[in-house]
Amino acid sequence: MEVAPVIFLIGLLVFLAHIFAALFSKTKIPDVLLLMIIGLFLGPILGLIPPEEFGAFGPVFATVTLIVILFQSGIDLRLDVLRKALRGAMALTVLNFLITMAIVSAIGVMLLEMSVFSALLLGSIVGGTAATVIIPLVSQLKMHDKSKIVLSLESALGDVICIVVAISFIEALKFGEINPGLIIGKMLASFILAGVIGIIGALSWSIFLNKVRGIQNSIFTTPAFVFIIYAIAEMLGYSGAIASLAFGITLGNIEIFKEPLHKRHVDLRPISLNETEKLFFSELVFLLKTFFFVYIGLSIHLTDVSVLYIGLLMTIILLILRIPTVWISIPKTTPKYDASIMAIMIPRGLAAAVLASIPIQQGIAGGDLIQSVTYSIILFSIIMNALMIFIIETGPVSAIFNKIFSSFGKTAKESFEDRDKYLQNT
Repeated sequence: MEVAPVIFLIGLLVFLAHIFAALFSKTKIPDVLLLMIIGLFLGPILGLIPPEEFGAFGPVFATVTLIVILFQSGIDLRLDVLRKALRGAMALTVLNFLITMAIVSAIGVMLLEMSVFSALLLGSIVGGTAATVIIPLVSQLKMHDKSKIVLSLESALGDVICIVVAISFIEALKFGEINPGLIIGKMLASFILAGVIGIIGALSWSIFLNKVRGIQNSIFTTPAFVFIIYAIAEMLGYSGAIASLAFGITLGNIEIFKEPLHKRHVDLRPISLNETEKLFFSELVFLLKTFFFVYIGLSIHLTDVSVLYIGLLMTIILLILRIPTVWISIPKTTPKYDASIMAIMIPRGLAAAVLASIPIQQGIAGGDLIQSVTYSIILFSIIMNALMIFIIETGPVSAIFNKIFSSFGKTAKESFEDRDKYLQNT
């Protein structure tokens, strides 16, 4: 591949990303959908850039995107709002995972003639939502902070559950047995210990941050340290995603830790990020998000039409069942608009794509089929999610959702008015 056209394409994509973001604010057509369509045309449709061109860099780039997005979203989370949102997020995560695994595995057995274990593996792979899709999307919507946090936590917690359960099913397919107690133990350890690693890392970094700022061109050292924290957590067998999120939350709420640390250790003065650093990370997330969604479009496999249809069927059913899942899980004080958006947030992404490649690597029978169905669900879930946001924001469907969530907080209009007042007072 020639260098000049690639450089031209990179520059063009950055400009298009800004145009698409402006377009979203006016038309409510999600920019992520347009970026993914570009990837589809460049990759599977026209064949101009095959995914193989990325080699080992593709998965690394996707992981870097996940780390930075989770870290940056954590910086903006306030602990008081987080505490209120955690219970609803956990209930939504677990219920959504169980329903997804049940539906996908049932369809896998009936329509794809998969074995029960293989079908359950497929269900566990696509059981969680994608932080790399949801966090950039909700940041552009006029949702309340608590609702945004619930969706962000759901995607982060869901990744851990998917990874632990999917790996357990892969081991079961290899060795012929499964241990539910071991699965639960691994999940709890991954949640708690990864969080501890992230918190300790953030406290340590905040203490040295003032000295680091004295080094020339040091603004990128903070995300570099987050990469290290992620890698340490992963190498110890815990969730790097949770560690990255915990790092961001701690650094964003460092004022809470400042006084207790200073009383015990006079020399320790943890500091928070300044506005320049926060702006830099926001720009970094924007760039990574731009190329990540193009990369997703490039990576989609469109070879087996029947598998695409079944993936579409699974996605439609998951969207329909997401509505009662949200209705049951979240507090009734949630505004109707927020509940409506939460009810259509079904995108799958990085974790599902990575997990779908493992059965093939392990030589498990039916691994190709599992990967193809997973990619199909990723494609249609992102497309459907983006289209539903557009429809709710602009069309009569919002009235239907207002009726479905009639026992919830407020209408979409009232939610917008409250949000505008909130923004004016902050």
